Amino acid sequence: MSAKENVLKIKENIGKVIIGKDEVIELVLNSLINKGHILLESVPGTGKTMLAKSFAKSISGNFKRIQFTPDVLPSDITGIQFFNPKEQEFQLRPGPVMTHILLADEINRATPRTQSSLLEVMEERQVTIDGETLKLPSPFVVIATQNPIESQQGTFPLPEAQMDRFFVQIDLGYPSFEEEKQIMRTYRQNNPIEEILEVLTKEEIISMQAEVGQVKLSDEVEDYLLRIVHATRKHTDVEVGVSPRGTLALMKAAQGKAYLDGRMFVTPEDIKYIAPYVISHRLVLTMEGSLKKTNRQVIHELLSTVSVPVEAGAVK
Repeated sequence: MSAKENVLKIKENIGKVIIGKDEVIELVLNSLINKGHILLESVPGTGKTMLAKSFAKSISGNFKRIQFTPDVLPSDITGIQFFNPKEQEFQLRPGPVMTHILLADEINRATPRTQSSLLEVMEERQVTIDGETLKLPSPFVVIATQNPIESQQGTFPLPEAQMDRFFVQIDLGYPSFEEEKQIMRTYRQNNPIEEILEVLTKEEIISMQAEVGQVKLSDEVEDYLLRIVHATRKHTDVEVGVSPRGTLALMKAAQGKAYLDGRMFVTPEDIKYIAPYVISHRLVLTMEGSLKKTNRQVIHELLSTVSVPVEAGAVK
C-alpha cells in the first residue's frame, strides 16, 4: 500500500476523534516516520491528549502519559533500581519512557533538571538507569505539550537545547464554528476514541521510516533550503539562527511531506510549506526583534524574500 493511501487511512481513522485537523494529523505522521518529536502548543481542552492516544491506537502502539509538575523527578520518567526485599536484590523498574507514544503533558511545568532527563531519551532513543542502558521500543515519539498562556506562571521555559530537539512545533488552535458543532454531535452520546482501530502496524511505520530517506532532493532544491537556513542566521531581528540540526530536520520534514504526498522528490513548495513548523521554534530573536515580530512572522518574511528556484526538478 502506498504512503498516500496510508495517510488517508490515518486521517480517516483519527478524524473520528480529532475533528477538522487533517493538517495536524499529517504533520504528526510526518514526524513519526522521520523519528522526530513534536511540541504541541495550545490552550487546554483542544484535544492534545486525544490526538496522542488516537495515534497510538492507530498503530497498535503503547501509550503512556506523564503529567509534568514541579515535583516530578527524573527517575519518575526514566525509571529506577529498587530493592526487592522478597528477592533480596535490586531490580530494574523502567519508567514510562518505555513506550511507543509518550505524551509529556505541560512539559514546561517541570524543573530544568527533570526536563533535561528527556534529552538522552529524545536524542539517543535510549535510557540509562544507574549505569544500565536500555534501548527504547520502535517506533518511539515524544509528543510534548505546553500552554502558551501560562508561560510566566509557575513554569520553566524550555532552553534552546531542548527546543532544538523537537522536530516540529504545532499550534492546534481553536476549531471553527462548524467544526465545533460537529465535535458536539460526535461526542454527544459516546467517546469516539473507543472506535479507533489499528490501521497501520508498527512494522509498516518502521518500513515507512526506511523509505522516506530515499526521497530525492535536486541541487537547486538543496541550495534553496540552505539559503533559507542561512538567511535566519543573517536576519537583523534574529540573535540565534537555525542550527545544522535544524537544517537536517527541515530536509527530513520536506522529504516526509513529499513522501506522504506520494512523490519521491522534494519541491520548493514542500520546503515553503513545512519550514514554519520546523524552524520557527529554533530561532532566538533579539530583544528589539521580539518586540516587533513573532518567530513565525520572521520565517514568513524570509520565505517571501529568499529566491525560489524555477522548475526545480526532483532527481539528481
